[in-house]
Amino acid sequence: MRVLNSRQMREADRRTIEEVGVPSLVLMEHAGREVVRAMDAAFEDLADRRVAVLCGRGNNGGDGFVVARLLAERGIDVSVYVIGAAHEIKGDARVNLQALGQLDLDVVEVGDAATWERHAPDVLARDVVVDALFGTGLRGPVSGLVETVIADVNASDRPVVAIDLPSGLSADTAEVPGTAVNAVMTVTLGAPKLPLVLPPAERLAGQLVVADIGIPEAVIAALDGPRVDVLTRAAMRPLIRPRAADAHKGDFGRVLIVAGSPGRTGAAALAGRAALRAGAGLVTIAVPRSSAAIVAALGAEYMTLALDEAPDGTIADEAARTILAFDADVVAMGPGLGRSPSVAAAVHALVERSDVPLVLDADAVVAFAGHLELLGGHRGPVVLTPHPGEMARLVGASIEAIQSHRVDAATDLATARRVHVVLKGHRTLVAAPDGRVAVNVTGNPGMATAGAGDVLTGMIAARCAQLHDVDAAARLAVYLHGRAGDVAADAHGQVSLIAGDIIEALGEAVLDLIGPEPPPAAIA
Repeated sequence: MRVLNSRQMREADRRTIEEVGVPSLVLMEHAGREVVRAMDAAFEDLADRRVAVLCGRGNNGGDGFVVARLLAERGIDVSVYVIGAAHEIKGDARVNLQALGQLDLDVVEVGDAATWERHAPDVLARDVVVDALFGTGLRGPVSGLVETVIADVNASDRPVVAIDLPSGLSADTAEVPGTAVNAVMTVTLGAPKLPLVLPPAERLAGQLVVADIGIPEAVIAALDGPRVDVLTRAAMRPLIRPRAADAHKGDFGRVLIVAGSPGRTGAAALAGRAALRAGAGLVTIAVPRSSAAIVAALGAEYMTLALDEAPDGTIADEAARTILAFDADVVAMGPGLGRSPSVAAAVHALVERSDVPLVLDADAVVAFAGHLELLGGHRGPVVLTPHPGEMARLVGASIEAIQSHRVDAATDLATARRVHVVLKGHRTLVAAPDGRVAVNVTGNPGMATAGAGDVLTGMIAARCAQLHDVDAAARLAVYLHGRAGDVAADAHGQVSLIAGDIIEALGEAVLDLIGPEPPPAAIA
């Protein structure tokens, strides 16, 4: 599901109206109907609730007028407030404002602070507030009367349903520029917007519902500009392919995982078990010779390969020859390897000389800190899976800079070095060398636990071996990793969740993915 900025959304509207032939008034009517439909689903007792609709002077306000009319036609107690001068309302919004008069529905004009102070107690006594103040057209932080209204609504703790965006947010950034509505639900129109799916602004959106208002998918797909997608169940579902009745283990990929060192053998075992649970046919874990017996004892289903080791127990640089000679469809490298010079030398050699897909995590990513130019010569696809700290070290930036510009950081590295980047964390990103980036919305804070990243590494490697499409494999693995984390959290709670729980929940996550279709509006 594509995520749009304000320019793209305007262009989608224009093409739908001018080229497809859907009148703008019809789009506004559809928007209002979809908001009411979402409210019905969210509030079982909507018919008994008193609703206040706060409207601006633009098209977002027009959507609000449609919502108010539809609620009033059902006999729901609704009041409408225009924040600003009502005579400035033009076009389709004015048509829908005038329609309210035919229902004898009073519209209160709030043009100054004194008027708001007089009516605020009535608004804030309502059971639900609909935010129809600003849509995607907002350019800067709100101020004056609107800022006061938003602050008072937030302070009241009334449940707010936002139309398209919580007012105060910009469709062009995930930052929170100033005072903004804190919604319990946002019904976004046509397609998600950046601040609804990316932190920190996404925390203000509440439950996100994507409303189909009649903009064809082909119009959205053809838009120029940044290509940002949300990983949805519908998009991931076709990537789980049925297995032939006569299939054998070789059909599902030979995965080699290079991992582990003294005291870090668990990372290797977690990655290996995850690769198996993610469907790889054969998994071998290559570890320093002195750690091989320990790793072998931790799992019965994978094989082990002993590598030459350095005096500190990490792999020797000569181990690269053994790795390159191994018959694998995919090589994953990094979990628990350590950061010795010999590890870095082996990683560099593997990237330079291997022509199979490589998944580099943790210490294998950090091996390129200060040596990014070495990524430019890889022969096969390379996937980097850094967390924000590793990403900061890799590109020579602060963690704060990475976190405040996550999309740019992941995309810049992917396009500049022609690699695939999985930037882990809340709302993990998957960036491709061609500039496309996907946002994952599955997962929960319980997954902030040791070994969760090792599990993801094994999963990505397994999916690469099965799909033969590195970008699709990374997207599917990230989605299922988060979904399995959600299943595990439901079973154990977030506080008690451990990495092994994610592995054990992978089967249920896959079954959930290929099960009955969810409601059309769901994005996770």
